[in-house]
Amino acid sequence: MALEKRTDHLYFHRPWIGPEEKQEILDCLDSGWLTTGPRTKEFEKRFAERIGVKHAIALNSCTAGLHLALVGLNVGPGDEIVTTPLTFVATVNVIEHVGARPVFIDVDPRTGNIDPSKIERAITPKTKAILIVHYVGHPCEMDAICDIARRRSVPVIEDAAHATESEYKGKRCGTFGHPAAFSFYATKNITTGEGGMLVTDDDALATRLRILALHGMNRDAWKRYSAEGSPTWQLEEPGFKYNMFDLQAALGIHQLDKLEMFWRRRKEIVHRMRREISEIPGLRTVEDAGDVKSAYHLMPIYLTPKAKMKRDEANRAYKDWNVGTGIHFECVHLQPYYRKKYGCKPGDCPVAEEMGANTLSLPLYPKMSDDDVQYVLDVTRAIFR
Repeated sequence: MALEKRTDHLYFHRPWIGPEEKQEILDCLDSGWLTTGPRTKEFEKRFAERIGVKHAIALNSCTAGLHLALVGLNVGPGDEIVTTPLTFVATVNVIEHVGARPVFIDVDPRTGNIDPSKIERAITPKTKAILIVHYVGHPCEMDAICDIARRRSVPVIEDAAHATESEYKGKRCGTFGHPAAFSFYATKNITTGEGGMLVTDDDALATRLRILALHGMNRDAWKRYSAEGSPTWQLEEPGFKYNMFDLQAALGIHQLDKLEMFWRRRKEIVHRMRREISEIPGLRTVEDAGDVKSAYHLMPIYLTPKAKMKRDEANRAYKDWNVGTGIHFECVHLQPYYRKKYGCKPGDCPVAEEMGANTLSLPLYPKMSDDDVQYVLDVTRAIFR
């Protein structure tokens, strides 16, 4: 029986916003307090408790968190940051913003995560940090990475944009002793529309990062203008406008309550897709390697030569079937800016380049029905048969 094309578009992602979030938004509007205030503080408190860290600083993006982490560790001109090319450009752009140089390391073909065996050879006296990415929500090999970091006295910064629920050997991503940044962008596992969270257990660093996140002022608006506040403040150092505001946190408070339910549905969908896609010649998927809990943030498929089709051709084919897709990711080191500035070229990170050029992410979100999942699988068979 021929597959019938659906008339409506199956989006790559749809957020799950319930009555709780909507009511909290209305309550926030009625309260008259819209900027950083009590709801932001509550979201920070709940997130810190859930992740298991001492300090959580709510921000307007994960990018802001990564930037602040570098600034907080005093990374600057002349320094080097070891990182992965298989990530969104924001991970690497923040290195440029502080005047440091990215040093790109290839990835593990099973997981897409930075390959620990290649990290130590890239460390030089100029290395100021290792910036890792938990690709698609699969934790990096933290034992090996942290061992290198301890021996070489280099901090690890976790880009945990995909990893809100991820665990490595029972330990949550973001809790390995150095700053970590999470994302609540519209397509993430929980969302505040735009937004992020920077976490740390370092008291002194947390104090500085919180100040830097709001212009460098030692009192935020809630501390200045609430009934218990004082309008006076001092500038500790020039900072940034990175604070989250209460309308965003109103979403986040209730999204956090649904995180486990969202994760269970994502896991169910991913395991079904992986099982059935593994039977289609020319396609492979990410593996769960080691003692980990993946956040199952994305559902990427990799087109091998047996697929007899290029990634962009497949992307157009899914679009013709009214199925939205994503690309995660075009390798950053081959982007024009980094090629021109640092002389990066094809062949520098061959595994990441192969994955980046041949990866397509299928729809994945908790609101997907079983019929939606079946349609994606049927379309995938139709395209690659």
